[in-house]
Amino acid sequence: MKFKNLLKATLIFIAFLFSPSLYAQTNYADVKVDELSDAKIRELMQRAESIGYNDSQLEQLALAQGMPQTEIEKLRLRVDKIRKQDGTGTTNTNTTTGQAVAKPFVDVERSRVNSAQSKIDSLKKINSALSAQAIANADELNNLKIFGEELFGSGTQTFEPNLRMATPKSYVVGPDDELLIDITGDNEVSYKSKVSPDGTIKVQYVGLISVAGLNIEQATSKIKSSLSSTYPAIKSGRTSVSITLGNIKSITITVVGEAVKPGSYTVSSLSSLFNILSSAGGPNKNGTYRNIQVIRNNKIIYAVDIYDFLLNGIQKGNIRLQDQDVINIPVYQKRIALSGKVKRPAYFEIKDTETLADALRFAGGFSNDAYSAQIKVLQNTNRERKIIDVPESDFKIYQPKNGDKFIVEKILDRFANRVEIEGAVFRPGQYELDDQLTLKSLIQKADGIKEDAFLNRGYISRLNADNSLALVSFDLGKILAGTDPDIKLQREDKVSIKSIFELREEFRVTIQGEVRQPGTFTYADGMNLESLIQMAGGFRESATPNRIEISRRIKNSDATSVSAQTAEVFTVKVDPDLKLQDQDFTLKPFDIVSIRSSESYHTQRQIKIEGEVLYPGIYTITKKDERISDIIKRAGGLSPLAYVEGASLRRNGKGDLRMDSLETRREEREKLLNLQRLKQSGARDTTSLDKDLEILRSDLVGIDLKKIMNKPLSRNDLIVENGDVIRVPKELQTVRVTGEVLKPNSIVYTKGKSFTGYISGSGGFSYNAYKKGAFIVYSNGSVAANRKFLFFNNFPQVKPGSEIFVPKRAEREKLNAATFIGISTGIASLAAIIVSLLR
Repeated sequence: MKFKNLLKATLIFIAFLFSPSLYAQTNYADVKVDELSDAKIRELMQRAESIGYNDSQLEQLALAQGMPQTEIEKLRLRVDKIRKQDGTGTTNTNTTTGQAVAKPFVDVERSRVNSAQSKIDSLKKINSALSAQAIANADELNNLKIFGEELFGSGTQTFEPNLRMATPKSYVVGPDDELLIDITGDNEVSYKSKVSPDGTIKVQYVGLISVAGLNIEQATSKIKSSLSSTYPAIKSGRTSVSITLGNIKSITITVVGEAVKPGSYTVSSLSSLFNILSSAGGPNKNGTYRNIQVIRNNKIIYAVDIYDFLLNGIQKGNIRLQDQDVINIPVYQKRIALSGKVKRPAYFEIKDTETLADALRFAGGFSNDAYSAQIKVLQNTNRERKIIDVPESDFKIYQPKNGDKFIVEKILDRFANRVEIEGAVFRPGQYELDDQLTLKSLIQKADGIKEDAFLNRGYISRLNADNSLALVSFDLGKILAGTDPDIKLQREDKVSIKSIFELREEFRVTIQGEVRQPGTFTYADGMNLESLIQMAGGFRESATPNRIEISRRIKNSDATSVSAQTAEVFTVKVDPDLKLQDQDFTLKPFDIVSIRSSESYHTQRQIKIEGEVLYPGIYTITKKDERISDIIKRAGGLSPLAYVEGASLRRNGKGDLRMDSLETRREEREKLLNLQRLKQSGARDTTSLDKDLEILRSDLVGIDLKKIMNKPLSRNDLIVENGDVIRVPKELQTVRVTGEVLKPNSIVYTKGKSFTGYISGSGGFSYNAYKKGAFIVYSNGSVAANRKFLFFNNFPQVKPGSEIFVPKRAEREKLNAATFIGISTGIASLAAIIVSLLR
C-alpha cells in the first residue's frame, strides 16, 4: 500500500509537469526535487488532481522528457513524508465537511484512464482532420532555406578583388605599399620606392617624403611638389610625373559575431566588404543579412544591407576596407518564413518599417497559381500559437512579427464562371458565364446546332447546392423556336445535345461470297444492290449474277409462335455488267447479301507426279473422275527401275505443288526424328501406338500401285484431288531399325528375312524395349503393327525401304508405403465381402 501511495504521488507530480501551462517552459531534465519546498510539492499535488493520465502513460512521458530516474525516486520519498505529516492518504477533500474522504483507488484510476482515453480520442479526431494541404505546407516550411545563404556558402561566388584595375583615388597609402614614380619630358627617370614603417619614401636627389595616411591623390600632389625643386621643368609643364601603385600592402580584417568562420583575415588592401564576407562564409544561421556593421577606430562607419545586392544586384555598401577594420555580424532581429505559391520561398529578414508587401517582393511575388486573396500566418504568442488570415487589402499595412510563417496556398481547381456545351454543335467547349447567359444564347455562342442534332430532347447536367448531380431536360426544337421558355444557366452547367446517329445503332449492310472485296459497309439511304456490289469491287469470275440472295431482319416476329419467321429472304437477278435498270432492288439496314458461285465454273486443279515415271512433273486434272492410273499413263508409264510397292500418294489438301521432292523428304524425315526423340526422352506414354502414329502422322496415303496398274478403275485406283503428289521411288536396298535396340542402324534388305532378324542385326531389344508395341513404316507411308496371337508375337512382314520402330516400355512406379497399404486394404475389404457372402 505504501508503494502504491508513493507511485500515485509521483505520477500526480509528473502529470502536473506535463500540464499545458508548464509544457512549453519546463526543462524536465533539470528538475531537482531537493530544491522544492514542501509547500511547493503540496501545491503541485493539489493542482495535479485534474490531470487524467494513467500510471504507465505518465511514467513513460516523464522518462521521454528526460526526467532522471533518481529524481523520480526522491520525489516518491518526499511525497510519502508529506502524507505522513498531514495524515492523509489521498488528495481528494470534501469541501462541505472539511474532512478528508478517501475514494477507492480503483475508482480514481478508472476515472483517470477514462479521461485520458477521451483526450486521446479527441487528438485522433484533430489529427484526422488535418488536410493534405496543411501537411504539405508543414513539409515545405521544414525545407526552407535562409534567403541569401547560398551567396557566400555555395562556393561558386568568390568576390576576389581585382588587382589589375587602376589605383583608386581614395586609396590610402600606408607602410609596405610600393609607389612607382615615372618622370617623362625634359627629364627621363623612374623610381620604385617602398613606403617605410614610419610612412616615408626615399627618392634620389630629393630625400624622404612622408606619405603615410594620405590617399593616392594627396600623395601624388605632395610628391610632385617635392620633385619640382629637383626638376624645375615640372612647374613649367615640360616634364610630367606619373605615380601608381606597384606591390600592394596586406591588411588585417577581423570578422566577429554570427559568421560561419569568424576570425582575423590577412588580405589585399584592395579588398572590400564582400571579399571578407566571402572568406568568412557569410552570416551563419543566426546572423543578420540586413545590418552588417563595419567598425573602424571603435566606431560604426557603415551598416550594410545585403538585400540590395541579392534583389537588385547593386553593390551598395561594398566599401573598401582598411587595416584593422572590424566586421561585426549581429544576430537577426526579425525573421519570417514565406512558403507555398511564391516564386522564391525562403526565410526572410524584415525590418521594423517593412510590411508583408515588402516580404512578397523579397520572395519574387506570387506564382502563377497562387491564391492571392489572402495569406495564412502562423504566429507565435507568449504561450501558444495562433493563425491569422491577412486579406489582400492589408498586405501593405500588415507588419510581420518575428517567427511569423506565411503560407501562400494554391488557387482552387474550379471555375467561378464556366459552362460547357458538347455534342451536335459546331463549336463545342467551355464558355464564360455571365448574368444574362441562357441556353439559347449559349447555343448561338457555339455557332448553332449541326444538321444531325436530335431536336426532341437535350439535357443539362447541373450541380445542386451540395454538389450532387441533377439533370434538367429540355425540348431543343421548342427552345430554338421560342415556344418553350428559355433556361437561364448556372455555374458548371454542362449542356449535352446528341446527334441522331448517337441515338441509334449504326446502319450497315454486309456482302459475302463471290465478290472481290467482301465485307461490311456503311448503309446510306437509297442504297441498292448494284451499288453495294460495286463498293465490294464487283463480281468475281465465278459469281452467279442471276441468283443473288438477300436476307433481311424481321422486326415484329410473333414470339409466341413455334414456327415464327426469323428472317426474310429475297432472291434477285442483276445485270452482270451492273447496268442501271428500271427496278433496282433497294437495300435496308442490316441486310446480308450472299453471291453464290456458278455450278459450271471450275478453276484448274493440278497434281504432281515425281520419281520413276517417264515424264515426271505437274499435271492438270482434266475430269472429275480422273484416277491414279490415268495420271501414270499420262506420265508415260513406269520406268524400269520403279519400285512399285514403295509408291506413295501425298495428299495435304493445300494444293501447293511448289515444294520439290527433296524438301518433302526432309519434312518427313523431321517427323521421324521427332518420334525418335520422344522414344529417347523416356516419356511414360510411349507404350501407346496411337500416340506414336499421331506424331508420325503425315499426309501420306498408303496405296498399292501394283494392284492399281494391274486392275485400273478398281477400288484401289483412287480419284486424284487438287494438290496430290504421287511419288514412285527406286527400289530401296536397306531397312532402318530405330528405337529401343542396342545399336540402331540401317541393314541391307534380304528377301525372306524376318522382323526379329533385323532386330537381331541391330543388337537385339534393349532391356526396356516394349516388344509388343513394335511396328514398321513402309516406304509408301502405310504402317503395320505387331499383333499378339496367344502367347506369341506376330511381327509384320519387312519390305525394302521400311523403317522398324521399337518403342520404350513405360516406367513402372515403385510401391511405396501408401500404395502397399492401399492394396492391403483393398484385399482385406474384398476378403470381408467374400466371407459375408459365404455366410
